[in-house]
Amino acid sequence: MSDCTRAALYLRVSTTRQAEVDLSIPDQQAQTSAYCARHSWRIVAEYVEPGASAMDDHRPEFQRMIERACDDDHPIDVIVVHSFSRFFRDAFGLEMYVRRLAKHNVRLVSITQELGDDPAQVMMRQVIALFDEYQSRENSKHVLRAMKENARQGFYNGSRLPLGYSLAEVEKRGHRTKKKLVVDPVEAETVRMIYRLYLEGGAGKGPMGVKEVTKTLNGRGLRTRLGARFGVASVHKVLTNPVYAGRWRFNKREAKTGRAKAESEVIEIAVPPIIEAAVFDKAQASLKARDPRVLPPRVVTGPILLTGLAVCAACGGAMTLRTGTSKSGKVHRYYTCSTAARVGKTGCKGRSIPMDRLDGLVTTHLADRLFGPNRLAGILTSLAQKRAAGDDEVRSRVEALQSEIAQSEDKLKRLYRMVEDGVTDMDDLLRDRLAALRLEREHAKAALERIKAQSAPSIVLEPDQLERFGTFMREKITVGETSFRRAYIRKWRARRDSNP
Repeated sequence: MSDCTRAALYLRVSTTRQAEVDLSIPDQQAQTSAYCARHSWRIVAEYVEPGASAMDDHRPEFQRMIERACDDDHPIDVIVVHSFSRFFRDAFGLEMYVRRLAKHNVRLVSITQELGDDPAQVMMRQVIALFDEYQSRENSKHVLRAMKENARQGFYNGSRLPLGYSLAEVEKRGHRTKKKLVVDPVEAETVRMIYRLYLEGGAGKGPMGVKEVTKTLNGRGLRTRLGARFGVASVHKVLTNPVYAGRWRFNKREAKTGRAKAESEVIEIAVPPIIEAAVFDKAQASLKARDPRVLPPRVVTGPILLTGLAVCAACGGAMTLRTGTSKSGKVHRYYTCSTAARVGKTGCKGRSIPMDRLDGLVTTHLADRLFGPNRLAGILTSLAQKRAAGDDEVRSRVEALQSEIAQSEDKLKRLYRMVEDGVTDMDDLLRDRLAALRLEREHAKAALERIKAQSAPSIVLEPDQLERFGTFMREKITVGETSFRRAYIRKWRARRDSNP
């Protein structure tokens, strides 16, 4: 190539963490630049990929470079990499892009694996690519094995934390700090609220759907850890994540394709639960029961109280609505065996029951069972115990955060004093340490403010207040809106079925 050869540098490391702490990219840049200088090539562009695998082409800078190199104005003559593995770690992918570049008269050059264009050299490049691919897959296998063992020991491997949890450093192994999931008492209250609204409801409403729960959270000013409004998907994820019942699952999906792995490959680790396992199981049963693919929407939202609930005692078929008109013109509504109505007495002798009568029997029994004096006393005791436990958790978290803030400020003061006294100089290393301490302090302060904002004032329920609540709920169940009454009946039946 001539001295006017235009070169583009492609520099890559596999992870963002490597890009932050490693010297690999600066070293690649120095070596490739020196190589171009020795060959009198002019560097016209640099493409830096700070955290991307070379097993596929899902890399923004890589794609930008390829598109530019293949432009009609031919801006690049050669792409320079430290090694072929920086460009691609898949043999087929490497050859495909080498040939695509060649069609536009662009060469790929590795400064540590200089090869020509004759058939023997091409074959050598393909062998190198196959070895790089094999080595990459072996490395991935070893990394995954280490991460699986780390998970088996109960340590967290990374990724975004689920709402309601934070990380606690538990031990040091060499230069590595091992961390485990611990419950964040403030965010945990939001998680419990999501389950409570979904299964029990609130503010005079029965159990809510996922969308209604989302609206309620946003209406109360609650936000995600990132300060965003809750969405239906994020609420559904909370309701279906077994981590909240104390079961953290690792290695569920393929990292690249997202495909679910075999259950035998998944590692389940015990972590501190936020809700009881029985509550989680009830939520899953409710989600399944409300799925439109399983249960028609009219059964959940229709105007008939016992739709989908009442069954014929003779044949087990569903009871359905039938109407009749008296001589006076009055319309009477009945629950009738659907089998008898569909195929006649040969299918089931069946029977019809006045709708108002059966509705009244069911709701009165439910009100007596759920809101009798003894049960209300138990509810009051349980609420007091849960409130006390929650207050203790929040108090401990506040004390821990205040201590963390104080320690960070103390460390900052000591470092500033050392600089003032001339004990040390304000070099880059010290600046980084000061920045890290300030960041720790600000994170702790933000968490403390979040606790203060979300912590509700202590509410004391007196027995007479709870009794009035019981009277209110009895009226809601017996003569309230059909949607509310039906939701409570469905919830009671689900609880009875799970605890016969």
